[in-house]
Formats: sequence, C-alpha cells, structure tokens
Amino acid sequence: MVIATDSKEIFEAAASFGAEAVMTDAGHESGSDRIAECADLKGWGDQTLIVNLQGDEPLMPPACLDQAAGLLQQDQSADIASLYWPISTAVEVEDPNVVKVVVDQQGAALYFSRAIIPFPRGSAGVGQALVEGVSWKRHIGLYAYRAGALRAFAGMQATPLESLEKLEQLRFLESGRRIVMARASEFIPAGVDTPEDLERVQKLLS
Repeated sequence: MVIATDSKEIFEAAASFGAEAVMTDAGHESGSDRIAECADLKGWGDQTLIVNLQGDEPLMPPACLDQAAGLLQQDQSADIASLYWPISTAVEVEDPNVVKVVVDQQGAALYFSRAIIPFPRGSAGVGQALVEGVSWKRHIGLYAYRAGALRAFAGMQATPLESLEKLEQLRFLESGRRIVMARASEFIPAGVDTPEDLERVQKLLS
C-alpha cells in the first residue's frame, strides 16, 4: 500500500504508523492525476494494476479492493474497473452528490452523472419508478487501473463532460477508454461528500 498525498500532515501521520507515503504535486485536479504521478515516482510499468482507494471512502470493505483488481485482471479489453451498489430510495436517486452509473449488457459503463439517469419518463416520479422495479446504480469511488491508461489520462486536458459534471471518470469515457463495472461484493457505506457525511462517519468510527 502507498499513500499518495500533497499534505505534509498526512505524510507525517502515515510515517508515524509505518505506512509508505509519497508526496505529490498540490496542483492535481483529481485523484487519478495524483495516482498517475505516484505511478511515475514508483516506476511502475504500464501493465501494473493499481487500485485507488480515495480518502473520502473510509468505510470501504477490503474485499471490494480485491474485487476491483480481479475485474480488471480478468478483462483484458478494459482499462479501468469500478463498482456500484443498487440505490433503494428516491432521495438518493435525486441527490446530486450520489453519482449514478448506467452500464451496458456486458457490464461496461455507458455514462456517469449526478443527474437522474436513467430518467423514468413513463412513471409518476422516481418513487413510483422504484415501486415499478426501475433500478439505479450508485457509483462507488473505487478504481482499479492499468498504469498505462492512468498515464494517458493524466496527459490529457480535462474533457467537456468531465468539467461539466465534475466527474473525472468521464475523461476516460470521452477518450474511448473502457470501464468495466460490477455490483460490489459487499455493501459499501456512502462516502464523505458533505459535512453531514463527515459527522456520520466520525460517529461510526468512534
């Protein structure tokens, strides 16, 4: 495990409990850009599989890390792997902090959005659509990459959809990269996106 950070405080905290950490540039716009620099600093080859657990997912089950790596290892046509979890409430579907993903019949991502995708045009609202069996998928902020795809990502400018939605994974899709998805093998609690989320997680960890 390597902790990539631009924070001296985090770097020193990692060292205090024996973790390996690398200092990266403070100007990165996304976690993927930061991990790409880490891959260069560590000298990892283009076929090296990297699992990126972001700091805003402190409750991630370890089994899901192995699952994401296994997905990518098994699919040689994919550049990235990630996970999702079914959404069960209308509040989550309608929340722009909950990123939704739509996948094709082979499990590859078609699009990610903060909006309601798919949109239940024929139903009387999201709640009714859920009752009727329509399903939505919450994207989990966990990625496995091949280092070469990650370097290509970091070498590109932010793409229009990425900039609009503020979702870095859209840069991969806009550049023609394939993201393979699967339902998480274990329930993954929501990450930390708001002050309320932080308070919730702090209570759980205490």
